[in-house]
Amino acid sequence: MKVSKEFHWEMAHRLPFHPGRCKNLHGHSYKALIQFEGELDKNGMLIDFYDIFKIVDPIIDEMDHSIICHKDDFELIEIAKKINERIVIIDKPTTAENISIYIAERILNAELPQNLSSINVLVYETTDAFAEHSVRIK
Repeated sequence: MKVSKEFHWEMAHRLPFHPGRCKNLHGHSYKALIQFEGELDKNGMLIDFYDIFKIVDPIIDEMDHSIICHKDDFELIEIAKKINERIVIIDKPTTAENISIYIAERILNAELPQNLSSINVLVYETTDAFAEHSVRIK
């Protein structure tokens, strides 16, 4: 069984290594589809939608209207701190692929029901382009 919930947020990033326009600071209206998979419990429930919200919303709230930066992007981090911007610093370049990994890793750190077997995170950078990361729990 799979249960999914969508989340939306606005966030800026840049890819300094990119040969095109993505090397410049720019923003996206992101969407994430978070899917949980596993066996139904005795009540016929995989995970409560409210519990999904409680787990995922703090992650999304942290990223909303922020600049997400690779830990080695010293220039952007310095500028963002200097002008008192909200920043999220991650240990990988800020591609949609790595943002999906970041979200999945954060979810795995939460207290999750024992009946779950995997988590799937789709991060839409635009309305028609997304990256997907799946993690087995057991």
